[in-house]
Amino acid sequence: MQKETKVLFLSIRNSVRAQMAEGFLRALGGGRFISASGSVESAEGIHPVAAAVMAEDGIDITTQHPKNVGQWFRESFSYVITLADQKSERAPLYPFTPRLLHWNVRDPLLVKGSREEEKQAFRQVRDEIKAQVLRFASQTVKR
Repeated sequence: MQKETKVLFLSIRNSVRAQMAEGFLRALGGGRFISASGSVESAEGIHPVAAAVMAEDGIDITTQHPKNVGQWFRESFSYVITLADQKSERAPLYPFTPRLLHWNVRDPLLVKGSREEEKQAFRQVRDEIKAQVLRFASQTVKR
């Protein structure tokens, strides 16, 4: 019996993107992955719009909570995936990982407009992350 592949998703704030990725991999990874998330900066909780748009896609992330990356330093992960917009922010760093990947994903918290425009930005990020997670899960062979 092979172990699940451990994956850590990192973002600057752990309230939207990394939480979405963690939730999608947990739900869509076919039981082959252990999914976690963390951040460089502290966040109060899951952003309510992030939870709402994930629920629209059938994924409940309301039981997840933001964690500081320091919490994971004693853990070993097969993959660490950073989520950051290369145009406006630096991707977080994580030491001692054999496979560090970066997904260029904008932060929907930076979109300003009407409530519907902001919610649409969250939906676009959700859909982009879902596609990335599905691609990652289908291409990742159990180690």
